[in-house]
Amino acid sequence: MSRAEADKADASRAGVSRADVCVVACAEAFRGDGEILAAGIGGAVTVLGARLARLTFEPDLITHDGNCLLTGDVPALGGRPEVVEGWLPFRDHLWLVLNGRRHVMLGASQMDRYGNSNISCIGDWRRPRAQLLGVRGAPGNTRCDPTSYWIPRHSPKVFVPRVDMVSGLGTDRGAYDLRRVVTNLAVLDFRTPDGSMRLASVHPGVSVAEVVEATGFELRVGDDVPETRGPTPEEARVLEEVLDPRGARHKEVAG
Repeated sequence: MSRAEADKADASRAGVSRADVCVVACAEAFRGDGEILAAGIGGAVTVLGARLARLTFEPDLITHDGNCLLTGDVPALGGRPEVVEGWLPFRDHLWLVLNGRRHVMLGASQMDRYGNSNISCIGDWRRPRAQLLGVRGAPGNTRCDPTSYWIPRHSPKVFVPRVDMVSGLGTDRGAYDLRRVVTNLAVLDFRTPDGSMRLASVHPGVSVAEVVEATGFELRVGDDVPETRGPTPEEARVLEEVLDPRGARHKEVAG
């Protein structure tokens, strides 16, 4: 039995897995969006989050196949849609971005207390120690649209006092709507007077102290931090039977 299979089996015996909690937390980012393109591009968990939201509490969401097809149905992860509602060429995708009609869930290699994110390079940008993706569409997404993040490994190397390069804008640089950051330990948001990062909830089995220790800057922490909710029975069924029967989410989430 692999480590991922063992983790899944342990989680099943416990009643709820960390991966399921993370997918549900990502799905919650899309609550209330209505008819808007939900784009999870930060990994399997983000795609599952968008699709789970559409199949349960946010049925008007627009989802796609990961490329350019708008889907009428919601296929399993890695599956092909049976119903195609439309074609989304790049020019139309850009129209959605520039007009605030896309909620994207991104990944990040670094993030600071105001949500400035880095996916471009590590070290001095003029001579970086590591070259990453480049800024890609992060500036336009964060300036024009709701944006959330998925970080599968919460650590001080990711949550840093200062990012090496700003790829996505934070609340101190004019971000339109930084919704939430979901990690393998917690849910974070920016609902503070100065727009700095706040500990919104901790996942089951995780302490506030663990999250604080894994963060490289001072988090805003309230007196009574709630626990991140797990899936409802229907959400658990949809995840296990419809969206991710192969359990890809368990392999992506660090326990």
